[in-house]
Amino acid sequence: MIRVLDIIFSFLGLICFSPLFFIISLLVKFSSTGSVFYRQVRVGQDFKDFNLLKFRTMKINADQLGLLTVGGRDPRVTTIGYYLRKFKLDELPQLWNVLVGEMSLVGPRPEVKKYVNQYTEQQKQILSIKPGITDWASILYKDENVILEKSVNPEFDYINTIMPDKIKYNMIFINNYSIVEYFKIIFVTIYRVFIR
Repeated sequence: MIRVLDIIFSFLGLICFSPLFFIISLLVKFSSTGSVFYRQVRVGQDFKDFNLLKFRTMKINADQLGLLTVGGRDPRVTTIGYYLRKFKLDELPQLWNVLVGEMSLVGPRPEVKKYVNQYTEQQKQILSIKPGITDWASILYKDENVILEKSVNPEFDYINTIMPDKIKYNMIFINNYSIVEYFKIIFVTIYRVFIR
């Protein structure tokens, strides 16, 4: 049933947000050099790699300087990219990932292989379901980059503190996998990102 909801909502979302896609594409294209979309290999369900789509928010080759975004004003992030990230609009292209079955609207955020390789056997359980655009961890760590800005060693703290805590919240959804939990997370996400 959740897969049916994913197909319906992602299809309707791509249609309804198409004017916004067009406007954002123009802003990204004409505000900085590079392509409109950013593709990054992430690890999905059952350890299968897929290309996660986003609107590009960073300067070209910025990911070669580090995978984590640190601080509210990471110098690698473009001016338009800052606002796209603030309101999570850079995530909209992932509706396509949902439509083709690589992701769900709700589920653990997919990680890059570098961090998945750090998972314990127990933590690998989150790869038993499709990754999602939003989940409890994404809601609670909405300002993760600001938290990491205060760290002396952001990557160390991410791997040893934030990532395990996020996985703990991922497990709440997995252990309560249901349509009720699915809609609850969607509504809380809308409230926390766009209303509050």
